Amino acid sequence: MNAPFAKVYVIDGKGHLLGRLATVVAKLALSGQKVVVVRCEEMNVSGSFFRNKIKMLNYLNKRCRSNPKRGPFHFRAPSRTFYRAMRGMIPHKTARGEAALGRVKVFEGVPPPYDKMKRMVIPRALRVINLKPGRKFTTLSRLSVEVGWKYQDVVANLEKKRKVRAQAFYERKKAIANIRSKAIAAKEAELAPIKEQLAQFGH
Repeated sequence: MNAPFAKVYVIDGKGHLLGRLATVVAKLALSGQKVVVVRCEEMNVSGSFFRNKIKMLNYLNKRCRSNPKRGPFHFRAPSRTFYRAMRGMIPHKTARGEAALGRVKVFEGVPPPYDKMKRMVIPRALRVINLKPGRKFTTLSRLSVEVGWKYQDVVANLEKKRKVRAQAFYERKKAIANIRSKAIAAKEAELAPIKEQLAQFGH
C-alpha cells in the first residue's frame, strides 16, 4: 500500500474483511507507520456463521498438552482476534517485528481521543467491494460472543453515547457554518472594492 506518512492512521474497522485489513495494517506497521484500528467488533469475516464458529472452536482446542499455561492463549475479544490475525503476517519474534507490533493499537468501539480524530477506511479491504453480493459473511462481534466475549453490551452502550455526542457536535458545526455563510453574504457589497484592490496585486 503506497500511503503517505502520517503521524497516526486511525482506521474504522466497520465493514472491513478481517484478513484483508490485517494485511494492510501489517504492511503499514512494518514500514514504520503508527496505526490505530477502532470498532473491531464491526469487522466481517467471509463465510457463514456456522463455518466460522467451527473454525474458532477448533482453534480453541489447540493447547500445550503437558502444560496449558504455556499457551497458545485464546483471547475472545474481537480486537484481539484481529490482532492475532495481523500478528501472523509480521515476523513478531524479531526486533523489527516486535517494534512493528508496538506501533499498532486495536480497540472495540471508538475510545477517546480517537472519537475526535478523522477516521479512514481502506477500500481494498471493504466487504462491499471484495465480497460478491449474496455471499455469506459473519460479524466478528457475534463470533466473539459465541466463544465467551462478555462486553458486547458495555461497548454498545458506550457507542450509543458517543454517537449522540457526535450528532450534537455535527449539528453545532453545521449551524456555525450557516451563520458564517450568511454573514459573508451580508457583507459581500462592502467587501467588493477591497477584493478588486486585492485582485490588482494578484490575490
